[in-house]
Amino acid sequence: MNARHPRHSHLPSTAIVREVGLRDGLQSIATILPTDLKCEWIRVAHAAGQREIEVGSFVPARLLPQLADTAELLAFARTLPGLFASVLVPNLRGADAAIAGKADLMIVPLSASHAHSLANLRKTPDDVVAEVARIRAARDAAGSKALIEGGVGTAFGCTIQGRVEKSEVLRLMQALLDAGADRVSLADTVGYADPAMVEDLFEAAVKIAGDRFWCGHFHDTRGLGLANVYAALQVGVRRFDACLAGIGGCPHAPGASGNVSTEDLAYMLGSMGIATGIDIARLLALRARVAGWLGGETLHGALWQAGLPKTFEAEATAV
Repeated sequence: MNARHPRHSHLPSTAIVREVGLRDGLQSIATILPTDLKCEWIRVAHAAGQREIEVGSFVPARLLPQLADTAELLAFARTLPGLFASVLVPNLRGADAAIAGKADLMIVPLSASHAHSLANLRKTPDDVVAEVARIRAARDAAGSKALIEGGVGTAFGCTIQGRVEKSEVLRLMQALLDAGADRVSLADTVGYADPAMVEDLFEAAVKIAGDRFWCGHFHDTRGLGLANVYAALQVGVRRFDACLAGIGGCPHAPGASGNVSTEDLAYMLGSMGIATGIDIARLLALRARVAGWLGGETLHGALWQAGLPKTFEAEATAV
């Protein structure tokens, strides 16, 4: 770690950066990346030390042609040693495909905003909870080892509905666990959160879910993405979603583009002495390649412009 910035004892010694650019990022832009380039992205990210990657989503190709090759990407990801491959599944049909493809984890999105849920999924939040129960039954009947993660989005507010009550977020999170989700996560889908809000909600969530609380998902829409990660770290969260080059967003949340940048997050954690197992120089090289593939798209992030400080010493310890 950087000797000038010793890790605080109340922060975790390791953290996991889950790459979601191949799903959350690519679904939000016009460019349809060829399958071979997506496989190269996965391969190089794995070589750079990333061990958790969301490779796509099992949704109809007519709705998201950018993600039509998820089955092929999942098959490729399973050939890489130690790679934990996840996919987003909006319903039982998608879960059946994920189970058949032997995904390690299925993420079922739920929006705590009823208005956003209807716009995004055409279901109420409680309809999604019921679907998770069906997915759990199908998973168990198939003898699959795939974990089910219930991801509660718009946890801090919504561009359609406005305010989302903390009590409703926690109720739905508990309902997901009761329905059979193995893990739960919280997402600031539209970039409304600030660090104080994150600390308050995530602390309550961790008290309810314990070690079944899995991940924090933040957008940098208003420049607070990394600050919100830090707030979550302080209450014990140690896994975070991020997109290479900060791409991504929600098609039903105008202005919500820009996930936390993978490279910026990996740098912040490494500089703080929190080991991620990621080789940041190799990650930046991958970012440069992906930027070339996505010519004309708006990319984000700061580290790629300024580079690593001469004083930076990353811990090479794998998580």
